[in-house]
Amino acid sequence: MSIIEKKNALEKYLLELGNIAVAFSAGVDSTFLLKTAHDLLGDNVIAVTARSCSFPERELKEAVLFCEKEGIKHIICDSEELSIDGFCNNPKNRCYLCKKELFKKIRQITDERNIPYIAEGSNIDDNGDYRPGLIAVDEFGIKSPLRYAELTKDEIRKLSKEVGLETWNKQSFACLSSRFVYGERITEEKFSMVDKAEQKLLDLGFHQVRVRIHGKLARIEILPDEFTKILAGDLAQSLNEQLQSLGFDYVTLDLGGYKTGSMNKTMK
Repeated sequence: MSIIEKKNALEKYLLELGNIAVAFSAGVDSTFLLKTAHDLLGDNVIAVTARSCSFPERELKEAVLFCEKEGIKHIICDSEELSIDGFCNNPKNRCYLCKKELFKKIRQITDERNIPYIAEGSNIDDNGDYRPGLIAVDEFGIKSPLRYAELTKDEIRKLSKEVGLETWNKQSFACLSSRFVYGERITEEKFSMVDKAEQKLLDLGFHQVRVRIHGKLARIEILPDEFTKILAGDLAQSLNEQLQSLGFDYVTLDLGGYKTGSMNKTMK
């Protein structure tokens, strides 16, 4: 299908749903989904954002500001992953445990408001990686309109730009839990270390960043064409000192560059 056909399929599907709550993270995909749904369905759409220590404060603020700007009813619920049984041990189904808890919370909200459907923002590209969270999507009967319309990430960015969304070129984001190698214990302190480290890189103008945590070692992933920037002048030494001040003993640059789902390479 062409991108126009996919967009038409998305709009038709949303109109058929009629009344939905969108799980909203302020990322590229969920922002485009929420904007499209609200333009079509108006007040029959609400946004629900989960507040937790794995969700950076900057992302929560962006979610709030977007909904205020667009006039979308926005509900913030608390979904603390660290209280989920087994989550802190960082098992390979960690994402499933998190999504299951999240959708339970959103289902309570929709049941109270007689909203029949919950929609989330995964796209067709997500079918090609290890995504245990999609199991929870299926179990709870959550709708995935962007996957249904077979929209890719690049197509969503293009359509977002066409409708004037500032997120069209926003860096891809995944919850901070994805920065941990499977089996390494997750703690609130480590969440904070990773979040603050990534914020320092974003503040310096790096577009797409990940700070993967391996014990007390920070493995920085950035786009390869930004390697020269991070190594220029005294920046590398300054970043080394700043990240060590956050609690890391060693700071490294991954010469493979930024990759989505890079921690999945450790899976057996």
